[in-house]
Amino acid sequence: MTRMTWIFSPERVDTPDATSLRRDYFGDVAGRYFQRVLAEDEYDEEMLSEGLDRLAPPSGGFLVGRYGGKAAACGGVILLDAERAELTRVFVRHAFRGLGGADLLMTGLEDAARTLGARRTVLNTRLDLVEARALYARHGYQEIPAYCTGPYMEIWYGKEL
Repeated sequence: MTRMTWIFSPERVDTPDATSLRRDYFGDVAGRYFQRVLAEDEYDEEMLSEGLDRLAPPSGGFLVGRYGGKAAACGGVILLDAERAELTRVFVRHAFRGLGGADLLMTGLEDAARTLGARRTVLNTRLDLVEARALYARHGYQEIPAYCTGPYMEIWYGKEL
């Protein structure tokens, strides 16, 4: 019997798997915000491509997690300044939740932030994304003052590495 395992690796954000994961991420968070499933024509290129240039070396990175070989999770890290890196697009597909991938993803993103030279990680999210907030709290993130602004930002977290 073969045991399924998680494998996380850096990947360009424009690969088919990374693009599909980012699309599912936006479908999930936007769908929750609008309280409905997004229609196909509601995914616009700006939403899917916003900030992607920052998710590449030397100032950032993107991780894709595969479970049993299937693309199942993703997350990005962006170096904001000499001290801080922001975690973004942290996502595990619903079918793969509860299998330990979220914790491994957070560890991988924090390791990537350290590799970029960061001593602190920060992130922002919404209050309705309760699973994400629980994940961040479980990993030692604490609420901090807002470090950025935007229409979908309601709570900010930080953690010393």
